[in-house]
Amino acid sequence: MSNFTLLVIGATATAFLAAGGYTLFPREWYDPSCNLKGNISFGSGERIFHAPGQYDYDATNIRRDYGERWFCSEDDATAAGWRKAGR
Repeated sequence: MSNFTLLVIGATATAFLAAGGYTLFPREWYDPSCNLKGNISFGSGERIFHAPGQYDYDATNIRRDYGERWFCSEDDATAAGWRKAGR
């Protein structure tokens, strides 16, 4: 490897770590505590989140292309305008 290649790799790694080391990826990709599933109802468009252990949690799939997402806490979900599922 040339010195230039090593310099580029080193500078990239330094910038990445200086920015927190995780800014390239959404937190839910690497943090297992981000396990709340934010689902959007097809019929009503209502934004509902499901927590582990709730009735529909396992059946709920996150479809990012529809605006659905993962949350790391119930406070994050409600602050973003989502409500907790009733079951």
